[in-house]
Amino acid sequence: MPSYVCVYYGNGCKILGFQSCIQGKGLKALEKILKLKYLAMRFIFQRGPGGAGQGQTLCHTKGIRLKISRGKLKQSTINMTGTQVSEQQFMQWVKFVGSLKHSVFRTAKNKLFPSNTIIVDKNPAAGDFTTIQDAIDSLPSINLVRVVIKVNAGVYTEKVNIPPLKSFITIEGAGADKTIVQWGDTAQTPGPRGQPLGTYGSATFAVNSPYFIAKNITFKNTTPVPPPGAVGKQAVAFRISADTATFLGCNFMGAQDTLYDHLGRHYYKDCYIEGSVDFIFGNALSLFEGCHVHAIARLTGAVTAQGRGSALEDTGFSFVNCKVTGSGALYLGRAWGPFSRVVFAYTYMDDIIIPKGWYNWGDPSREMTVFYGQYKCTGPGASFAGRVSWSRELTDEEAKPFISLSFIDGSEWIKL
Repeated sequence: MPSYVCVYYGNGCKILGFQSCIQGKGLKALEKILKLKYLAMRFIFQRGPGGAGQGQTLCHTKGIRLKISRGKLKQSTINMTGTQVSEQQFMQWVKFVGSLKHSVFRTAKNKLFPSNTIIVDKNPAAGDFTTIQDAIDSLPSINLVRVVIKVNAGVYTEKVNIPPLKSFITIEGAGADKTIVQWGDTAQTPGPRGQPLGTYGSATFAVNSPYFIAKNITFKNTTPVPPPGAVGKQAVAFRISADTATFLGCNFMGAQDTLYDHLGRHYYKDCYIEGSVDFIFGNALSLFEGCHVHAIARLTGAVTAQGRGSALEDTGFSFVNCKVTGSGALYLGRAWGPFSRVVFAYTYMDDIIIPKGWYNWGDPSREMTVFYGQYKCTGPGASFAGRVSWSRELTDEEAKPFISLSFIDGSEWIKL
């Protein structure tokens, strides 16, 4: 009977999962969870011609394969069931991997998971795909291999979504001024079932999987700046709803709610972020380093709306060596969450900053629980003299946790 057995191993004692399938029947003898501390591996056994998964990508099969003598295998499998044969092969593979010395784990991992590169170009003859979404859809439904999707110069008018299990994807443009992904949905735009998309669903580009990297590309929502007091005009250019994401030299362009920094740990370096109201918002733990934040507010706007909901949540935004410029009158942040946490350090602030600096979202009780700090900032809008009494001018000791990669545990996962 044709069958497939897919096994997913632990990564540093975190079990990613185990699944076996044989046309709907479980292989009980194979349902063993193995913890391999330094490796995240997977492999696939196929028995018999064809199979239930034929014609679709289940998972990558590249990597180290055991060479087993046909004669020896035949002799050793006499009077064994098909399940027992598969288990014997499986255990031989495990024994082989277990014999690898720790010093070669890095090499072994690279052999097991070779990197792949896909080219996206508007010209069908110049790339593998003409849209970014098609390139993403071509990947396995569960991806643990670093895949680099190089997007050549051009304006790609499409809405892109990366699902939760397609991890380790890199989107690399030809330059933020050359490669642009754009769409124009708002929170009011009707979805597939006729209901409004909402802020969450309005994103031009949405990422729901960990270990995402974006380089040298622009993410844009083409919705214009809404008039003051307009309802339902949230228009997200980019939403990141997963852990351990890195953005290098990217542009995020929109109006209201440009960058939905939803959840997870994120690192933004040398990025340009443009918007009018709450254009960096969410409840992630994120470090913005060397970024240019530019307001296009008609009247009054706000850079951040950080949504930390309790003292137990380890979330917040930190801006280090950044620049804040633009038009209109701008708050540094609004207390979207009652325990909102935002820090600006070594940042240049133009004269558009409202002297009070921060707004309590119309709820005075939040003034007791938010954490809004400023540390050694410069520029005409950086004076702390007029700031609200419930914000802080940080000391060296108070600022220290916010101004390095340790704020987001970056040394553990950022690979530039």
